[in-house]
Amino acid sequence: MPTRDRSRFSVESLALLWAARESGVIDALTTSAGTVEAVAETAAIDRRAARITVDALESMDFIKRVGDEFEITNRALGFLAKRDVRSIGRLPNALDRFSLYTDLPETMQTGAPPALPTEWTRNRLGAHDATDDAVVRACVTAAVRAEPDATRVLDLAGASGVFTREFLARGYEVTFLDTPKTVEVVRPLLSRAGAELVAGDPTDPPVENFDLVFVGDAFAGRDADEAAEVVAATHDALEPGGTAVFVDALHGRCSTAATTQAAVDALALGRGDLHDESTVRSWVESAGFARQTVQDVPGTDLQAVVAERAVD
Repeated sequence: MPTRDRSRFSVESLALLWAARESGVIDALTTSAGTVEAVAETAAIDRRAARITVDALESMDFIKRVGDEFEITNRALGFLAKRDVRSIGRLPNALDRFSLYTDLPETMQTGAPPALPTEWTRNRLGAHDATDDAVVRACVTAAVRAEPDATRVLDLAGASGVFTREFLARGYEVTFLDTPKTVEVVRPLLSRAGAELVAGDPTDPPVENFDLVFVGDAFAGRDADEAAEVVAATHDALEPGGTAVFVDALHGRCSTAATTQAAVDALALGRGDLHDESTVRSWVESAGFARQTVQDVPGTDLQAVVAERAVD
């Protein structure tokens, strides 16, 4: 998930936009339909519903009237731009999550992870890339202060690469590692930026000997066993004396809003949990780290768990 970024849309707005997407209104407006009548026919919905939806989309600045027809605005580009994650933004992922939230009762009843929306990966990465610049800078600053002499950085499970790009901007040699599906999406952007990309399992990375390993959204969406495996893998990817920095919102230390978001996402996705400081510390200790500290990341709802690998 994005690093504690909000969609900044009201529930009512998300409901309207989600209905417009699921009913085919968005597709109609972004392809061939420019009038209320054409939207109703193309999306096969009631004309009154089409009129109300189109009027609402216009008031929200997703479409504009040009002559006798409507055209999409730049605000709606996230529905179309899927090639470059920087163009997607937060909204498509917010709608994906809204869709999952509507299925919450069933997911809670069965305990089984639901089928994810079709464009889940790209939309999730688009939202992650839209993490506020101040949050990105604060997280990377916390990491470099923990290991000021680092030169080689591993961004483990780096998602959109927004942290990788910040490390690169500060002059570090950065390796980005995530699943093959994620690497396929972000490769064009991160390769141009100068990162080395590795497609692999974040719980068993095929790389090692880094001065600093950074893991953003380290525990969100992960069950306890997987989260502990990521911590252990991070230890093995470090050179002796290296430092790992895990950033996430820890239950009991973060805000109520961050706790609620983590809880709802864990329930809606059918995986993940609320992880507190003592639990995370136990994973760090079990992985064999020599020392660890937990500190708040200034200006955010996040905590940074800093762990040092012993010198052999």
